[in-house]
Amino acid sequence: MKKLFLFLFTAAVLTSCGGSKKVTSKSRKTPTKTERIVLQAQAFTGTKYKFGGTTSKGMDCSGLVYVAFQKENIVLPRVSRDMAKKGKPVSKSSARAGDLVFFRTNKNSRNINHVGLVTAVKSGQIYFIHSTSSKGVLTSSLEEKYWKRAFVEVRRVI
Repeated sequence: MKKLFLFLFTAAVLTSCGGSKKVTSKSRKTPTKTERIVLQAQAFTGTKYKFGGTTSKGMDCSGLVYVAFQKENIVLPRVSRDMAKKGKPVSKSSARAGDLVFFRTNKNSRNINHVGLVTAVKSGQIYFIHSTSSKGVLTSSLEEKYWKRAFVEVRRVI
């Protein structure tokens, strides 16, 4: 009887020790305003191009940036050339996620006519999301020949 009692007591102690492990979940940090803006823009990846568009049915470059910032209650002008007057210019080497990159893609005009949102800077390479008339919303690199040639400036609005 003593052996049975000792056995049951030992089993109860061992079982209770195993059940007392605390289960902890990895805490996820809340995304920053900049991260939320980038995520908002990235949610439109694959959306077709539509001049003047601001929805998942179709979107142009400034519409993409406008909507992403608007979701965080940051109001920007609706047109890329007017967006280029906001915030402050920063050097290309200082670019970071959330900055805006501006381009002049029309060789016959001196006006800025394209904008993108920097999503990442890796090994000095700037990646930006934008909407093109040929491929819709996608992420490109500033090192791509076409964008490198058309690049005008980087501006920080947040």
